[in-house]
Amino acid sequence: MTDKRIFNFNAGPAALPLQVLEEIQSSFLNFNQSGMSITEVSHRSSYFDDVINDAVDRAKRLLKLDDRFHILFLQGGASLQFPMIPMNFLSGDDTADYINTGTWSTKAIKEAEILKKNYTVVASSEDKDFSYIPKDIQFSKNARYVHMTSNNTIKGTQFHEFPDTNGVPILCDMSSDIFSRPLDMGKFGLIYAGAQKNLGPSGTCMVIIRQDMLDMANEDLPSMLKYSTYASKNSMYNTPPCFGVYTIDLVLKWIEEVMGGIEKMEEYNIKKADLLYDCIDSSSFYRTTAEKYSRSLMNVTFRLPTEDLEKKFVADATEKGLGGLKGHRSVGGCRASIYNAATMESINALIQFMESFEKENK
Repeated sequence: MTDKRIFNFNAGPAALPLQVLEEIQSSFLNFNQSGMSITEVSHRSSYFDDVINDAVDRAKRLLKLDDRFHILFLQGGASLQFPMIPMNFLSGDDTADYINTGTWSTKAIKEAEILKKNYTVVASSEDKDFSYIPKDIQFSKNARYVHMTSNNTIKGTQFHEFPDTNGVPILCDMSSDIFSRPLDMGKFGLIYAGAQKNLGPSGTCMVIIRQDMLDMANEDLPSMLKYSTYASKNSMYNTPPCFGVYTIDLVLKWIEEVMGGIEKMEEYNIKKADLLYDCIDSSSFYRTTAEKYSRSLMNVTFRLPTEDLEKKFVADATEKGLGGLKGHRSVGGCRASIYNAATMESINALIQFMESFEKENK
């Protein structure tokens, strides 16, 4: 079946490493000699204990996390984290800072507003249609946290350095670039990531939370909306997304054992992105939508001379086995999502197609 696979540039659900898919396929009907599929084993069994504990251990090793950090697996996607964060960490006169760099940041801000929480948008790139990452941000002195989105899938921008927040913990949506590069974890009080972009299948959200954030969280919330609920039960207060956790564990294993860790993963991602951006920059036919210093290593967004040519580009690419290149419906254009699982072979195939398409349609 592998000879029929396309080069997948979808933004999410996105490509998974072929090796991971093959391992799932080979063990799907009889996981670890249990006589059951991973989708059938009890989450209270030793079989699943081994899976979730291995995923936690691998995540901690890859990010070099100490015992202050908890790894949680929640449902509801990253979008549920938009309200959960202010619900857990803001009450009364408490306030938070938000950086607005596009659609997902905007949605997070909206949830804080719906909940009638105090917040300040300390920086925004909306003035230039979110085409850049703000610099020289002045943060509030009394903020409980700073919320930001590290990589913006729709506009193709990314924080390549995280701001100095004067010790205020950063709570960060890393759905599209988690485990793609090393992090200085001292800056972060909480990281969350919907798995379907760079980590696993849809339906699971990984949350990495520091103990001091747990200690300051509100407890007068419904059980399913409290981080402490999941931290105290190893993410098994109720039935967790077992298949998602299993796949995440295999992806982390692939990063650690096949790709050689996060440092090597970052090198690979930079090489892929540089090749694709060089192709675009050397052309008068294609143009990127993000300012150069803000360009994402995960989502390369670009335009062609006309919308009709963009439609033709996507259609012709699909016929040639290059899928998922249509831009987000809110902005149009084209987008190549080149997450960790995107291979160098897929990048070279896309560049070859782009060069031939330009010659034929210029």
